[in-house]
Amino acid sequence: MKVVPLNDKIVVKRLEAEEKTPGGIVLPDTAKEKPRQGKVLSLGEGKLMDNGKRAAFQVKEGDRVLFSSYAGNEVTIDGEEYLIMTEEDILAVVD
Repeated sequence: MKVVPLNDKIVVKRLEAEEKTPGGIVLPDTAKEKPRQGKVLSLGEGKLMDNGKRAAFQVKEGDRVLFSSYAGNEVTIDGEEYLIMTEEDILAVVD
């Protein structure tokens, strides 16, 4: 199933949480933080401006992005978890 966001919304799939700390300690599920990185899956048409045109996004499908812990809204579709957020929720693109 393909999710098509509306207007200035972006669909992001969170990356998997780290299983180990940098020191090699294995983390139980209860100690893992939700990752603040994800992959952009789809984009809406862009924010509607006063002149009736749509603003282009600075991110594109496939980009790996950083966002804050509480960014966007979590949704579950066909057993998969996604985030729907605005471009303003995205902090940076990771190369």
